[in-house]
Amino acid sequence: MTDIYSQLDPNLRRLIKKKQNLAAVIPIGSIEQHGPHLPISTDSDIVSEVAKRLADRNGYLLLPTITCGVSFEHAPFFNLSVRESTLRSVLVDLCVSLLANNIHNVFIINGHHGNLKPIKNIDLKIRKLTKNKINVFPFSYWHFMQREFDHAGFVETSLMLAISKNVKMSMAKRGLITEDLTKKQIADLGRKANKSFPSVTKNGVWGDPRCATKRDGCKILNEIIQNLSKKCQTCLTEGIS
Repeated sequence: MTDIYSQLDPNLRRLIKKKQNLAAVIPIGSIEQHGPHLPISTDSDIVSEVAKRLADRNGYLLLPTITCGVSFEHAPFFNLSVRESTLRSVLVDLCVSLLANNIHNVFIINGHHGNLKPIKNIDLKIRKLTKNKINVFPFSYWHFMQREFDHAGFVETSLMLAISKNVKMSMAKRGLITEDLTKKQIADLGRKANKSFPSVTKNGVWGDPRCATKRDGCKILNEIIQNLSKKCQTCLTEGIS
């Protein structure tokens, strides 16, 4: 892996010229509330670690994380948000810039649910814009684990325990629990949460973080990296998303 942030220009250009089929990774997260026990940087922290491990494992170029995402739905809880069009434009510009530097493969790794809409079909938009000169593959990390995605619940809290010391388990509280609900009820709640997260969970937590452990977090993280890495390598081989 090469973290481009600290690279010297001659070394970076030499690497790009030397390595064929080189891929770059762009992590995108968010700055928003994650209940009373997790930092507002949670999404960005997790996706940064996922992207770093993915790049380490496969020798990809790692770009700095885009830390602000589309999180307006969390108001009046704290959030620093950008518009969908803004995030999409930044990603398009970065991919075009990477192409200008002779990088033809880009993985966009998403760590926040609110970013799903801006990255939807962004690969098609960029390929059309560049006349198919660059391959862009947008993925959300939670699609590569078996457990159900949550917000500041068991999964996110376990992942944060595995990668960060900034977790206050003594303040962890049970949030919205969906175990006894039908798929339709959960889907309805999800649509409502997309407009106003506090309307479905008063304390900003979707799930129950109280039993989260570092050990579980390490297992989930390893599962994500293994599955995501396999998918990315397949994309480079077959050129499909």
